[in-house]
Amino acid sequence: MQNVAVAKHNHLRISSRKVKIVIDLIRNKPVAMALGILRSTPKAASEPVEKLLLSAVANAENNHNMNVDALYVAEIFANQGPTMKRIRPRAQGRAFRILKRTSHITIVLKEKETPEAPLTKGKDKKAAKAADKKSTKAQTKATKAVDAEVAPEKAEKQQEKKSTQKAAAKTKEPKKETAPAKKAKSPKAEEKAKVNDAENTKADEPAEK
Repeated sequence: MQNVAVAKHNHLRISSRKVKIVIDLIRNKPVAMALGILRSTPKAASEPVEKLLLSAVANAENNHNMNVDALYVAEIFANQGPTMKRIRPRAQGRAFRILKRTSHITIVLKEKETPEAPLTKGKDKKAAKAADKKSTKAQTKATKAVDAEVAPEKAEKQQEKKSTQKAAAKTKEPKKETAPAKKAKSPKAEEKAKVNDAENTKADEPAEK
């Protein structure tokens, strides 16, 4: 059987109709969230319902050894109590009826299987952030160490590649230089060349006396 903590408030001097408006807001909510809702709700029934909820939490912690952080509002309801009848005197000896209604409130708390983190405590969040920072720092250090170990190997490989490339370049035979092809002369140019040669030969011959 699952542990259950119950708290009751009988003969509350507020009508059940007004109380139900407030208790509907915290049904099936965690205790921390329910307390925040009640403290921020401007209704007359908010204060007595908050006190009753705190009483139920104390019962769960002290009488049933339940985990406070895992508690939630499993059941909450308000029943109509006895109505007190009063009279207001009016004109000409008449009297009007006044009905002062009451209500009975019941709260049932249960534990969730997976407890939620409390909303009011911020130490756990800070610790989690610090742990994340430490883990990231450790990862960065590990990556730097690995890079430092791999760097000399990469440099050696690059030097080997360069040396092999240079040796391959030396072993290659140099390309033969090809002389530029002579352009074919036109017939007019050939005739001019022949005429020039003949004049040159005449000039070289000694003049006859």
